[in-house]
Amino acid sequence: MTLTLVPPSPVLPAPVRPDPLGVLGVPGEINLDHAASAPCARAAADAVAGLLPWYASVHRGAGALSRRCTLAYEQARQTVGDFLGARPDDHVIFTRNTTDALNLLARALPAGTTVITFGGEHHANLLPWPRGSVRLPVPDSPAGAVRSLAAALGELARDARPGLPVLVAVAGEMWPIAELARVAHRHGARILVDAAQLAPHAPVDLAALDVDYVALSGHKLYAPFGAGVLAGRADWLDAAPPYLAGGGATSHVGAATHEVRWTTGPARHEAGTPNLLGAVALAAVCAALGEADRQALHVREQALLTRLRRGLATLPDVVELRMFGPDAPRVGIVSFVVAGRDSADVAAHLASRHRIGVRDGLFCAHPLTRRLLAEAAARTGRTDLPPTALRASLGLGTTEPQVDALLTALSHLP
Repeated sequence: MTLTLVPPSPVLPAPVRPDPLGVLGVPGEINLDHAASAPCARAAADAVAGLLPWYASVHRGAGALSRRCTLAYEQARQTVGDFLGARPDDHVIFTRNTTDALNLLARALPAGTTVITFGGEHHANLLPWPRGSVRLPVPDSPAGAVRSLAAALGELARDARPGLPVLVAVAGEMWPIAELARVAHRHGARILVDAAQLAPHAPVDLAALDVDYVALSGHKLYAPFGAGVLAGRADWLDAAPPYLAGGGATSHVGAATHEVRWTTGPARHEAGTPNLLGAVALAAVCAALGEADRQALHVREQALLTRLRRGLATLPDVVELRMFGPDAPRVGIVSFVVAGRDSADVAAHLASRHRIGVRDGLFCAHPLTRRLLAEAAARTGRTDLPPTALRASLGLGTTEPQVDALLTALSHLP
């Protein structure tokens, strides 16, 4: 008998799966403007591409495509809720962005609610609140924020407004959120966290932080524009008129236009055809971040942040802006000015000559940025600081060579 030897099959390497948190971009362009709009993550792009063949109405059809899209939309809601540590009785409402989410909550406040904010808020967390809101000065430290809030709530408690609701609205970033929440709840107030700038950099958990509401934007969280979230306590939201009146927000519409019964739950404030692709893309990023080693990502970002700040400190005409002390915890965002230089001109030069994108202006936080500019002038004694600033913000796609490219470009301004 003749034996035929069959050579062993070659062992093929396992296919390399793309990193779901790898970001898309244009080769050669250095994007250091994540705080305005972060680049799209691979997880978001893949989720959208996978759903596009099934694209159909949500909650409005019996066909297979519509059922598939309705399931995807509600699964996205659950995924985002899990990412934010939503409690069983919380609502997770899809909005357009953080500004939209905060305006929704402002419309849902019970009559007579007093809103307390700090002067360091983004316009989205300053402008929607009703007249009579209390704006506290920008604190000098995280501990100062806690003391200031406690004093303000104590003064309100002595005011002739017993029983009226109070909402504390504060930005996330690296503020002492849990401590602020404890102070708020001790005085019977609720607390909202604007997590637009925090969620891309650190976990945000409603239950763990014991906050009542959180809002965020998909476009700062590596998802496309047009998707945001308001998550939190259901009672105010179910008691308020719908944010938008229209299909999907109703449980019954009679023959007369006033014969309307509004539904409860998230649908009450999601009238009209929802942004299915935005919700699914945002949920995909939330799922990818939930599976990632957030501590390792934090350590990497902090190393890049230290590299950037130390490099800026060596440039004689660059002055960093800061709300708290130089050693206070912060996310990967640095605002600064170049003395004697118009910030818009510097940003334009970086873009045209070095293909580096940074933000310039007052960052939709005019009161805060003007205060920081004044503090920088007083701290340095310089009289040649410009009236607007520059901002470099880091993220998942940022590398050491990109940080170094910015520092080199700033050191050789013409």
